[in-house]
Amino acid sequence: MNVKTDTKEKFHVITIQERSIAANMTAEIEKLLLGFLEGDVRNVVLNCKDIQNIDDAAGEAVVKIQQSFYDKSSSFVVCELQPVVEEQLDKSGLLELLNATPSETEAWDIIQMEEIERELMDGEQW
Repeated sequence: MNVKTDTKEKFHVITIQERSIAANMTAEIEKLLLGFLEGDVRNVVLNCKDIQNIDDAAGEAVVKIQQSFYDKSSSFVVCELQPVVEEQLDKSGLLELLNATPSETEAWDIIQMEEIERELMDGEQW
């Protein structure tokens, strides 16, 4: 699987450079993305601009990965879904479960807001 990784100060942008995401790719995607939870920078933007097809099993895997990030107080945002992929995810009921934005910049904004929320919540525990 071809991916491009761009590391910023508070997050990684992972661009999957494939036209299709199938069930047989889910283990590789999980290993790649969940590995970021072990590092210092644990927030991820998953850029899907190149993807033209995603099957239900792969969509379900992305939803589970997203939940794993939030369970570990980290952010996971999907961006630049193509209309055909949005439609596939919507038909399977998965789109509404994803933290998805139209652009990568909006995904960055969400991560920054969630980071601030986490900092504020940590401060309230004093």
